[in-house]
Amino acid sequence: MCGIVGYIADENVTGVIIEGLKKLEYRGYDSAGIALCNDNNLLVRKKKGRIANLEDLIRDEGLFSHTGIGHTRWATHGEPSDRNSHPHTDMSGRIAVVHNGIIENYAELKEELMAEHGSVFRSDTDTEVAAHLIGVYYDGSNLEDAVYQATQKMRGAYAFGVISADEPDKIVAARKDSPLIVGLGKRGNFIASDIPALLKYVRQIYLIENNELVVLKENEVKIFNADREEVHRDVFNVTWDADAAEKEGYDHFMLKEIHEQPSGIRDTLIRRLDEQGEIVLDGIDLTKEEIEKFDNVYIVACGTAYHAGLIGKFAIEKLAHIHVEVDVASEFRYRDPYIDENTLFIAISQSGETLDTLGALRMAKEKGARIMSVVNVVGSSIARESDDVFYTWAGPEIAVASTKAYTTQLVCMYLIALYMGRKKEVLSDELYHEYLEELSAIPEKLEKYLKNQEQVETVASKLYQQDHAFFIGRGVDSAVALEGSLKLKEISYINSFAIAAGELKHGTIALIEKGTPVIALATQQSLLEKTVSNIQEVKARGAHVFAIAQEGCEEALKDADEFVVIPQCMDDVSPILAIVPLQLFAYYIARFRGCDIDKPKNLAKSVTVE
Repeated sequence: MCGIVGYIADENVTGVIIEGLKKLEYRGYDSAGIALCNDNNLLVRKKKGRIANLEDLIRDEGLFSHTGIGHTRWATHGEPSDRNSHPHTDMSGRIAVVHNGIIENYAELKEELMAEHGSVFRSDTDTEVAAHLIGVYYDGSNLEDAVYQATQKMRGAYAFGVISADEPDKIVAARKDSPLIVGLGKRGNFIASDIPALLKYVRQIYLIENNELVVLKENEVKIFNADREEVHRDVFNVTWDADAAEKEGYDHFMLKEIHEQPSGIRDTLIRRLDEQGEIVLDGIDLTKEEIEKFDNVYIVACGTAYHAGLIGKFAIEKLAHIHVEVDVASEFRYRDPYIDENTLFIAISQSGETLDTLGALRMAKEKGARIMSVVNVVGSSIARESDDVFYTWAGPEIAVASTKAYTTQLVCMYLIALYMGRKKEVLSDELYHEYLEELSAIPEKLEKYLKNQEQVETVASKLYQQDHAFFIGRGVDSAVALEGSLKLKEISYINSFAIAAGELKHGTIALIEKGTPVIALATQQSLLEKTVSNIQEVKARGAHVFAIAQEGCEEALKDADEFVVIPQCMDDVSPILAIVPLQLFAYYIARFRGCDIDKPKNLAKSVTVE
């Protein structure tokens, strides 16, 4: 969840590292720091809060170095503070370390270092333990050997960037279960935890694999495997447009990304349909026999991706006639689910680095399951460890609260369901093409809707001072309600709760009182009468109801205090449209409340810790 940038070059690296860290702000952080090799010394500067605080600290120092590492921290061990910020140093103060992940056995290592080597710790972090351990093994001339020996004693997840004042001509990096890339620049070489940090400077990168160690010099990069054998890696060429990571006139990345959803959905569709209108899944070639062999399908994900999985379950069960279970990755890993070679495991993750999802994937793979992943980042860990990969085409998503990644994930799930149903021959040609026509029409419908979003802003202006809210819906609307509720709580900090509308009478309705905001999803025309009954039930208890329905249903929603309509569509694909007013609702509520929309407190974009 933290961010790493390192740079070694024939120029001053200080400003480049700071700029790289700024491009990783979307990951969420509470402090930032930098370490530089300078005149046979190590200069470390770090500060709690935003990168701007670090810039203020170093502004008048004129720091110069050819070798440096930087970090944005999201606290796991020890409160956010200057002393807990990265980089951390060893006892000598001549080795500096930045680290993403968690060292699970740091406590026992810390006791050992204090007892056997007299280590004195200046922070509460697990990372400082790693720095001291590297220092114990360091002989002053072979930093990579010290890093290697230290990592052999560690359990947990890590991506390390390490420099030493005694070897200022190198950066050593290591990776286990936490993302790490190497950038190949014209004037030097980089390490980073994510591609956006380097987009301004490089287009050619190496994707570092698990248990690999890297030694970077100004004109050289060497990668070593777990057996310390040098490995040769193909260069990955980044095709992202650097401008895609800028706001382009929008007040926030989140609003920009909401408006990018039509193009993301269109790209995700176009790249999967051939000239005959048949679905092509990125080289995935599941045969009829292979699909019929699956007696278990698990969709496993976290947060927003989990909500996409709920829609995926509905689509696959209806269109492919296969039973599907959806589970939260952090729970799935520890409940010993029944998995064998007849299991299809589908992992969904925007970043492709979500640690709980990656752990669940590895468990399923060990038990013989076929692994399919839906991810947004090419070359990510989940993608590389899957048998089949279905990429969304959302482009870089910078705001912490996911929007366009979610809707493109939904499109992918519908395409997978249609593909499987078609292969199994349980889906008629007529229905198959009807679904594709409905999906293909969504980008244009969404573009039209987004031109008239003032109505949602008006509703938000009436409700932003509330401290709690309820979301209700039936059928697939209940899954959309979960995602809408998550968006609201993520960025506005309103205590929000989502429930299947039919469950209201089983306890939750006791919480409804005068003025309670209830956001009612009523896009399922086949269930409209029942949803309207639920609206009447909460209205009778004083709720303030904001309803969302399809065009043509306005009369049925006359009991709502406010409502907006989405363009008419097939009920089954309405979640792609229905979520958009909820995204906007959360955005405007948060803006009226003065919240930091793109970087909500305590959250991070890529969750690479358990």
